Amino acid sequence: MNMIEIIAKKRDKQVLSTEEIQFWIDGIVNKSIPDYQSSALLMAIVLNSMETKEVADLTEAMMKSGDILDLSQIGGIKVDKHSTGGVGDKTSIVLTPLVASCGVKVAKMSGRGLGHTGGTLDKLESIEGFDIFLDNDEFVDVVNTVGCSIIGQTANLVPADKTLYALRDVTSTVQSIPLIASSIMSKKLAASTDTILLDVKVGDGAFMKTIEQATALSEAMIEIGRHLNKDVRAILSNMNQPLGSTIGNALEIKEAVLTLQNKGPKDFKELCLDAASIMLTQAKVVSNYEEGYKLAQQKLQSGEAYAKLLEWISAQKGNIEVIKDLSKLPQSKYVTELNSEKSGFINEIKTEQLGHLSMLLGGGRQTKDDVINYAVGLELVAKTGQKVQIGEPIIKIYHDKDLTEQLIRMAHDSYVIENTIKETDPLILKVID
Repeated sequence: MNMIEIIAKKRDKQVLSTEEIQFWIDGIVNKSIPDYQSSALLMAIVLNSMETKEVADLTEAMMKSGDILDLSQIGGIKVDKHSTGGVGDKTSIVLTPLVASCGVKVAKMSGRGLGHTGGTLDKLESIEGFDIFLDNDEFVDVVNTVGCSIIGQTANLVPADKTLYALRDVTSTVQSIPLIASSIMSKKLAASTDTILLDVKVGDGAFMKTIEQATALSEAMIEIGRHLNKDVRAILSNMNQPLGSTIGNALEIKEAVLTLQNKGPKDFKELCLDAASIMLTQAKVVSNYEEGYKLAQQKLQSGEAYAKLLEWISAQKGNIEVIKDLSKLPQSKYVTELNSEKSGFINEIKTEQLGHLSMLLGGGRQTKDDVINYAVGLELVAKTGQKVQIGEPIIKIYHDKDLTEQLIRMAHDSYVIENTIKETDPLILKVID
């Protein structure tokens, strides 16, 4: 078996065997296969795709290329949730204690933000003292004791994906459903939970721009789960405007806390309740989504979900006084409120542009080595579908440095205001199970 034959086989639209895929992944990890040959195979996959079993084999080989978490000491069904990345997406910070307050074990590994999308770990680290670097035993202990935990990925988790991801980025082979699906699922499966809920974002602020693309990706990942005996389901959620009202690390923590106190934005709260209902069904504590929704709603209204948040943050060494008094979160030096330049209906918010604006303020990374400013970001005073008058506030900018005219213009131009209102899509576009 050699790499030239494997490349030629996929070039000629043939199906790769389990052994051939394993040979490739082994060669990536032990560095016996040069990058140029892997790049050639990646391009052949982009052009000719892969069959379902090939994608499952690739995912499993990647998953086993490094560390796999041992969660065998955690009793009961262990659930996880993954978002494909969006703007203002603080869902995991609400869902984790909400689902745990219903008696379900939530064991989650998350990543950092890069580019216009934020990262759950960066948001959590805006809480003073919060420790994302628990080892396996500490992680298991927190999940057993509290019911939930979120940690960062271990250094040796799915090393094959790290190499392939870097190659895809520089060889224009990112946009491939089999490669995206195997990358996401190899990491989620290495986390060893029993169920996975995928929140696949769709629209301007997401990597998947259309429902068709998002559906294809979701179905590919669900199929991988079936092959590997995992309960995987997906929701497709609208990312044609930021989720909730805030973009930026500490600002999003504040909004997540308010949501757990049953005070958050309606759209964000509804997404959390819908997602929780699916996770509770996967955990078999309820028999259907309607029962799950009612149970999650009850925990939100009773204050049990908020109490679980405090317990979880404390268990991971976070200062819960910051949660009890949100003014103790990192605060920006300045807050600039921008007013609408015209009257009419907000028919569109350029979500990706606002994500880039938050990044340029210091709230995100342009490269993986950039240092995050937890305090800066954006607050949307007005959202899609609202009618505004000229001079009324539409957005607040939280910043530590003087704003340039370019940044101010960028914020204004993110709002499309027209004389007649257009129909907007719902937040939840589809559920796939």
